Amino acid sequence: MLNRLDVVKETPASNAEGAGFDLRDVVNFLWRQWKLIGGMVALFVFLAALYLARVTPLYTATAQLLLDQRKERAAGADVFMSDAMLDQQMVENQMMIIRSTTLLRRVVDKLQLTRDPEFGGGALSGAGSVSILAPIRAFFSRPAPAPSQEEISAKDQNGENFGNISSETISTIENLRSAMVVARGVGQGLVITLSVTSVDPIKAARLTNAVADAYVVDKLDARLEAAKRASAWLSDRLVELRQQVRESEEAVNRFRAENNLPASGTGRGTLSQEQLGALNTRLVTARTTTAEVKSKLEVIERIQSNGASLSSLPDTMNAGLLADLRKQLTDLSRQEADLLSRYNASHPSVINLRAQISDINRAIRSELQRMLVTVRSEYELAKAAETAIDKTLRQVSGETDLDSAKTVTLRELERNMTVNNTLFQDFLQRAKITQEQSTFEARDSRIITPALPPEVPSYPKKTMFFAMALALGLAAGLGAAFAVEALNAGFTTPRQVEETLELPVLGSISKVETRELMLDGAPRTVPEFPLAKPLSRLSESFRSLRSAIQMSDVDHPPKVLLLTSAMPSEGKTTVALSIASSATQSGHRVLVIDSDLRHPSASRYFKAEKNIGLVEYLVGEAELQNVMLIDEKLGIWVLPAGGKTQNPMDLLGSARFKALILALREKFDLVIIDSPPLGPVIDAAIISSTVDKVLFVVRWASTPRELVASTLKRLVGERKVAGIVFNYVVDSQAQKYGKYASADHYGHRYYRRYYSE
Repeated sequence: MLNRLDVVKETPASNAEGAGFDLRDVVNFLWRQWKLIGGMVALFVFLAALYLARVTPLYTATAQLLLDQRKERAAGADVFMSDAMLDQQMVENQMMIIRSTTLLRRVVDKLQLTRDPEFGGGALSGAGSVSILAPIRAFFSRPAPAPSQEEISAKDQNGENFGNISSETISTIENLRSAMVVARGVGQGLVITLSVTSVDPIKAARLTNAVADAYVVDKLDARLEAAKRASAWLSDRLVELRQQVRESEEAVNRFRAENNLPASGTGRGTLSQEQLGALNTRLVTARTTTAEVKSKLEVIERIQSNGASLSSLPDTMNAGLLADLRKQLTDLSRQEADLLSRYNASHPSVINLRAQISDINRAIRSELQRMLVTVRSEYELAKAAETAIDKTLRQVSGETDLDSAKTVTLRELERNMTVNNTLFQDFLQRAKITQEQSTFEARDSRIITPALPPEVPSYPKKTMFFAMALALGLAAGLGAAFAVEALNAGFTTPRQVEETLELPVLGSISKVETRELMLDGAPRTVPEFPLAKPLSRLSESFRSLRSAIQMSDVDHPPKVLLLTSAMPSEGKTTVALSIASSATQSGHRVLVIDSDLRHPSASRYFKAEKNIGLVEYLVGEAELQNVMLIDEKLGIWVLPAGGKTQNPMDLLGSARFKALILALREKFDLVIIDSPPLGPVIDAAIISSTVDKVLFVVRWASTPRELVASTLKRLVGERKVAGIVFNYVVDSQAQKYGKYASADHYGHRYYRRYYSE
């Protein structure tokens, strides 16, 4: 139905208010598009529910391992059996060991996972549902160590043969690694969290505990093996030291006998000699310490300077982290040889394995550099202490009367004998301690939280999935709603017209359904409503529109009104006839001129399309009184279009047409000209120069805004445009477009309280 709207434009204050953010605009937008948004949300929730119904649930079991710095060790073994600080680098190295192929293969063999359909037999997809999360875990996890050259080409200390590992076993190991997550515990402490995911909760717990047990056993075996190697090295060193002690004792005795010198302990000597004895003891101890530290320093410097093999490093210096890294390097080298025997060097498995070997080598170099700095500092301190004691000894020696060359030589021989004997006793004691330590377990890692079968799946998280479905559905719905709004190129609110065209909206005519036009069982037309039902909302709408037209120029109310539109089928003829019918009911003498000489819609309405009319009058073939007729039902005078013509624009722009309009002004209170659409032809632009006001009819939410704006520019003197009329407005939709439509909606509702239809 026709809605009465304000003719006067908004004030700047109101425009400023409308230009800002308005919560009502958001509410109206959601009101208009709630079905689309709700449909998208429902679709995404349905897809999530469908996926959850079809996906295989996964269960994740978790265990925790503690790396204990306070290892059980034999007393006095601090130098040869000490471990590096378990800092972040060490924790990461232990995590690499847990993911290593060597350790995982033992788990695969122990649990016979190659026969498990979830993990064994083929590519990664053979891991069943676990492979769904494999790419995600691979992105956030570090690459696992691959088999080394030495690991593949020989047997390990337990007799396991890595030289003939099958492709099926490799695939099973990769599947198990893909199902694992190894991470540092909360707080960046010395706790490692190990998780394994499987379709079976009991299997997930069993695999997690198996990997944790294998890691603890692997660490224990590595420490015991290192202790055994250290004991063997000490035994070889004792043989050399025993020979040196024997030779030094023989040299002292031989020198005394040859030079007739008394044996030690005869009681001969002075206070200086007693001091010399004490200083000699201190010097022997200092030289022993210096020799030990220098031996370790030279070995490390030789490896650092000329890139010598790590095999030249004594096993006693390989305890702790360095021993673990060397074992990993050995295992990886074995695996590399096996892969190179089956693939070329560019194979992804070989490239991945070599990258892991490079990581281990960097970790070894880092540990050697740290050891080099520490040992060099110890050597400098020991050397300085030895030099100071030697200087004091020389000073005291000068104060005695035993300054002969023979005595000095004897003392030197005795010192060498004492040093050699002290070194021998020290190495003998350490050999006993090392041998004892190799016979008991000294665990530096333990399981503090064993894995239990999980009660609920770790994937999928139903709450999270539905929350994501709601969020994605809402986002997709809003996106689709914005797209629909953007694709709606037509005008829907007066504010859009005012902002785009700088013209007021004089009224809006609701779309009338056929059932609404039935009166007394007979169909009626829209122009008949002001006569048949003068108190109806439709009749009131046309009266309001007519008043708005009159108010568009208060000082000079328009008597000649032109109605046009941008495109055909926008209902301008119906609007023109309805305005004429409403004015007639108010007692005005009204004439409707059908100037659409190509498609005379108004003439067809009055069934006068075959009558003589405007064309015959303009060409001088008929008089005015002969071409005009009156519709008895509506009381409207009509000037039909008449016959066809080849030059309608020439006729409408002729002086005779202008004279006709001047004459009709005097005879009628209101002359309404129904012109052709302004988009296809420019007839309306020619006629506009002879009228008082132009009323532009726009089909609501349909006619493109750009077309309306460009069409209006064709009019001669755009100031003659009184305003815009919305036609075919859908009331149920219009009220969702903001405060303008909402006010009209409430106006119609309140109007029905006063007038019944």
